[in-house]
Amino acid sequence: MLDLVMEDEAHTAERLRDGEVLAAVTADPAPVVGCRTYPLGAIEYVATASPAFMARTFPGGFDAERLRHAPLLRFDRRDGLQARWAQEALGVRPEGPVHWTPATQGMLDMNLAGLGWAMTPRALAQPHLASGRLVELPPGRSIAVTLSWQRTRLSARLLDRLGSEEH
Repeated sequence: MLDLVMEDEAHTAERLRDGEVLAAVTADPAPVVGCRTYPLGAIEYVATASPAFMARTFPGGFDAERLRHAPLLRFDRRDGLQARWAQEALGVRPEGPVHWTPATQGMLDMNLAGLGWAMTPRALAQPHLASGRLVELPPGRSIAVTLSWQRTRLSARLLDRLGSEEH
């Protein structure tokens, strides 16, 4: 039977290498020995926060130093996307308090509730950005994560069906 395991995509290749899983969506560009790799494309992430969070955290307007100390949302303890974005976009490393949210929908809900800022897939954020329920901080500084589906070369009917375009 199928046993889905949640893990940050930056670390799923380790689970394949260690034999803990038979397939994974991974952001690691190196093919895992003994696996087939299928490119999935890239997910564009944007830094987002609710207007209420912005008003509380940045009363004089957005600035990188305040972001460095602002509460943030992270998927899990190995999720480095927020730190990567802050470093690349603003030259700072986040040091604020963290809310751990190991679910994409949970992270979005906490973001909308104003509990912290987060990296959100643009496709998921777009309706909320358009309605004003979320804002991008600062606009125009997204980050892309390229993903691949890697699966063991061993024959497994369930994996064959899962990867089939017919289903």
